[in-house]
Amino acid sequence: MRARPSGTIRTCVLLALLAATGIAILELVREQTGTSGFFVGLGLALLPVAPLMAAFRWLGRAAPAPWSQLLFCFGWGACTAALIAILANNFATEWIAAATADASAADHLGSVAIAPVVEESAKAAALLLVFAFRRRHFTGPADGFVVAGFTATGFAFTENILYLGNAFVEDLAEDSGALESVTAATFFVRIVLSPFAHPLFTVLTGLGFGVAAVSARRSRRIFLPLLGLALAMGMHALWNGSSQFGEHGFYVVYACVMVPAFGLLVWLAVRIRRDRLRAVARELSLYAAAGWLGPAEVPALASMPARSLARALARRSGGRAAGRTVARYEADAAALALLRNRARRGGPVRERDFAGRERELLHRLWQGRATAGPALARAAVMEELVPPWFDPLAPVGARADVPRPRRVAGAPPAPAAAAAPAPDPGLRRSGPWSSATPAGPSSIRPCVLPGGDGVR
Repeated sequence: MRARPSGTIRTCVLLALLAATGIAILELVREQTGTSGFFVGLGLALLPVAPLMAAFRWLGRAAPAPWSQLLFCFGWGACTAALIAILANNFATEWIAAATADASAADHLGSVAIAPVVEESAKAAALLLVFAFRRRHFTGPADGFVVAGFTATGFAFTENILYLGNAFVEDLAEDSGALESVTAATFFVRIVLSPFAHPLFTVLTGLGFGVAAVSARRSRRIFLPLLGLALAMGMHALWNGSSQFGEHGFYVVYACVMVPAFGLLVWLAVRIRRDRLRAVARELSLYAAAGWLGPAEVPALASMPARSLARALARRSGGRAAGRTVARYEADAAALALLRNRARRGGPVRERDFAGRERELLHRLWQGRATAGPALARAAVMEELVPPWFDPLAPVGARADVPRPRRVAGAPPAPAAAAAPAPDPGLRRSGPWSSATPAGPSSIRPCVLPGGDGVR
C-alpha cells in the first residue's frame, strides 16, 4: 500500500501550480489587453478587492482561518481558475462557431451555457481541496462562506483586469470621449454595480460544502456541495443571459434577482456569525465550569469587541508578542468550542480524532493563559460583559461533580487572573460529551460536562 503524500509535498505542489498558472495568466491577459491596457485594468480591478476581502474576513473572525489558506484560495481563483476558464471558454466558443458557422450564436451560447459551468467548477475545486485536506479548518457554513468568497474575489479580480483592459484599448482606438467611454461603462457595471456577482455565485457552493462539513450522513456530504454548485451555475447563467431578456433585461435581473439574493446572503452571513459566537459561548462555558477557563473569559471570547480590546490591552502591556499570544489564544478557544459543537452534532463522523484535537487545543490554551487570561478578564469588565460588582480575580466555585485541572510538578503557576490552576497537558481520553480530565489518581473519574447528554 502506497503512503499518501505528506503535507509538505502537497503544499509545494500546490504552490508550484499556482506559480505556473499565475505566470501563464499574466502573460495571456497582457497579450489580450496590451501593456497599457493591462496596467489600467490592474489598477481599476484592485479597487473592490480589499473591501470584499475585509467583508469575508469579518464573517470568519469568530474562528479565523489561517491567512495562508485564504491567500491560497484567492490565488487559486485569480490564477488557476481564471486560466482554466479562459482556455476552456475560448476552446468551446471556437468549437461551437465552427460547428454552427454563427459566431454571434456561439458567443451567446458560450456565455450562458459553457462559461457558468466551467467557471463555477474551476472555483469549486479550491473549496474541494480545502474541504478534503484542511478539514479541521472547515467547521461549518461560515468557513464555506469565507473560502468561497476569497476564491471568487480572486477570480473576479483577474476577469476585471481583462474586461477593463480591453475596454481601455477600445477607447484608445476609437478616441472616445468621457461620455462615450467604454472603460467608464465597464467600470460602472463591474466595479460599482456588481462587484459581488462572482462571490454571490460561488458562496452558494461554499454553503453546500459548509453544511456538508457538519453533516453526519455520507449522502448529504456528497449531495449538498453538488446542489450548491448547481445553484451557483444556474444563477451565473441567469446573470450572463440577462442581456437577452430585452432592452432592460439586465436591469430587471439585477433589481429582481441579484440585489434580493445579495441582501439575503448578507442577512444569512450576519446570522451565521451571531450563531457561531453563541456556540462559542455555549461550549466554552462547559470548559469554564470544569475549570479550564476563567469565569470572565467566556463572555469575552464570545464578543468580538472584547477580543479586540483584549489584544490591545496585551499589546499595551507586553508588546506585539503579547498581542499575538492573545490572538492565538482566542483562535484556539474558538476552535475548541466549534470542535466540540461539531462533534456533539454528529459531524463526520462524531470527530474520530476528537480527543487528540481537544487535548492539543487545551494544551495550547494552558500555555497562553498567563498572558491571555488577565487581558480577557479586563476586557470583559471594560466592555460591561460581566456585572459591575464582578471580580475577575475571584476563584470559580468548585463543583463536586466536575474535576478541576491540576498543575503538575515543574509547570508554571496559574496566572493571577485565571479562575483555576493551570491545566495539566497530560489528559485522559475524552469524548464529545465528556469532559477532558487531568491525568491523576484513579479516584478521579471522568464525568459528563454540564449540558452534555451523556449519550455515546
